[in-house]
Amino acid sequence: MNARIRGTAGEPRALSWSRTVRRELVHRISVAEVLLTDVLRIDEAHFEAAACWPRSHPTFPADGPALHHPLMVVETLRQLGIFIPLRYFGVSADARLLITDLFFTTDPTTQPRAGHGATEVTCRVRLTRLRTDPDGVATGLRLHVDFLAGGVAFAHAGGGARFLPPDRYAAVRGPLTGARPPRAPTGRLRPQPAALGVSHARDVVVGLDWRRERVVRGAPDGDRGHGRWDVVVDAADPWHPFFFDHATDHVPGMVLLEAARQAAALASGGALLRVTGARLTALRFTEFAPAARVICVPHHRTCVFRFDQDGERRAFGVLHYR
Repeated sequence: MNARIRGTAGEPRALSWSRTVRRELVHRISVAEVLLTDVLRIDEAHFEAAACWPRSHPTFPADGPALHHPLMVVETLRQLGIFIPLRYFGVSADARLLITDLFFTTDPTTQPRAGHGATEVTCRVRLTRLRTDPDGVATGLRLHVDFLAGGVAFAHAGGGARFLPPDRYAAVRGPLTGARPPRAPTGRLRPQPAALGVSHARDVVVGLDWRRERVVRGAPDGDRGHGRWDVVVDAADPWHPFFFDHATDHVPGMVLLEAARQAAALASGGALLRVTGARLTALRFTEFAPAARVICVPHHRTCVFRFDQDGERRAFGVLHYR
């Protein structure tokens, strides 16, 4: 469907998948990680966008089904949530994007398969709850996006975000303000990649901490009590091309979502691997240290999760499977 908007020639034009948008407009360092190729404004609250999903990607299991990873839906949503405010609502290029919540659902029966070349995805976007400052610059909004391939809908996603100028972000973050790389690997015990549904050790974003629960007086060293393994957020590769494309001063929402998925795979004994939908709500920033604990409770084809850090709940949500 052509987006009904005036182009440079004064006529409606179709979306283009020929080249990516500027990487700065989606907060990516690597051009290879830019998914959006075109965004057209239809009216004040509706947009139509084009995205190219690559055939191969670091998130893809090498021996899995020829389907795009569900996180591609979330990453496309994230890029739309940055591009649209920067391009159309006066948000400055140095503003910080804060995700308040996000959700997505996919239909495996209509989801496009990863074939030759990239998959051309059409995104139909609806904007709600736009908030602006006295100068008319957006300070927050919600997006609702339908994803189509070959004219067939296969996913829906949405979420909310706030936009803070550098000075306000500095006031919120205090001494932690400023981009920095994620901390180096800690040497924690890590699950095997196959148990998490990933292909490589670098794709693992959780580690295991032994929590001692009861000390037995007089027991020999090495046998002083009972405990359990806690799953914590701990990226194996702090320079992962997808999860850490650029420096950040807190754990990104994408990493939290993948950490929850990997923790659910462990908690379910491998029964829950490929999500078809999820919801994540961020209450506070999740810091790189101390490591945030991931608590998962599987129930049939769902798994409820939360992230605890320094005695506080930082984020929570639910994963869905088929």
